[in-house]
Amino acid sequence: MAYQVPEPKIFACTQSTELATKIAKLYGATLGKVKFSRYSDGEFQPSFEESVRGARIFIIGSTNPSSENLMEMLLMLDAAKRASARHITAVMPYFGWARQDRKDKPRVPIAAKLIAKMLETAGATRIITMDLHADQIQGFFEKPVDHLFASTLFLPYLKELNLDNLTIASPDMGGSKRAYAYSKALKSDVVICYKQRAKANVISHMELIGDVKGKNVVLVDDMVDTAGTLAKAADLMMERGALSVRAITTHGLLSGDAYEKIEKSQLSELIITDSIPTRKDSNKVKVLSCAPLFADVMQRVHTNTSISSKFLM
Repeated sequence: MAYQVPEPKIFACTQSTELATKIAKLYGATLGKVKFSRYSDGEFQPSFEESVRGARIFIIGSTNPSSENLMEMLLMLDAAKRASARHITAVMPYFGWARQDRKDKPRVPIAAKLIAKMLETAGATRIITMDLHADQIQGFFEKPVDHLFASTLFLPYLKELNLDNLTIASPDMGGSKRAYAYSKALKSDVVICYKQRAKANVISHMELIGDVKGKNVVLVDDMVDTAGTLAKAADLMMERGALSVRAITTHGLLSGDAYEKIEKSQLSELIITDSIPTRKDSNKVKVLSCAPLFADVMQRVHTNTSISSKFLM
């Protein structure tokens, strides 16, 4: 009797349960059962409450700080490996600690490389993630990495807005490649903000390269943390004569007083995905779900079908 490839099983880390539920529903499956036992000192232990022997499993969880989110993913990968799962895919809508992708000064770690090795050691046989902070992080892995782009979600939304005199902007020099890719797809101009930091999350100076007078500007970035850069860039562009400024960022970390900065800024809208759960509601923050993208790619991975159509840029 021929061996039948079993249907994959989908599990969720606790902080990504809502997104994982959406993904599973679109996939046509139900979330697998996982039980978390906790000790009084905070230590926890995940346990799969159903067999995964010989199965392909997807473990969904973003690894943004606190480090508990990363630890959950690592422990679940290890549990799946020890339970004899055949294929173990870590689905990480947001790959945390990715800003530490190089030594930018002496005596600091390359955390993104360390975490890549930890994931592989724990048992991941494949990684699916979206909009890494630096594309070259894929090279830190020895296992296959499917690096998806949120442009598949954002471009249709921007086209529906039908903005006149559209200009794409990068909030810093590092994002110029991303801004150019969007401008090429939307046939628009590009401007770039040049910023200098006094220290992490603190901007000492910002200047604008390009003309935004009479333009509807869309800032594009991979993440928004404190929102200081986006707020300052929006205010600067409005001072220079822009008609409106909105921003699209894949990962909405929105830490500290980020929501307050957004509300007080001249941003008309901030569009993010649900790769990370939002902390509160805001009239200026719109969330697009990345669940359809991940559900589709997971199905293609399971059936060994090409995912090239999912790479718009």
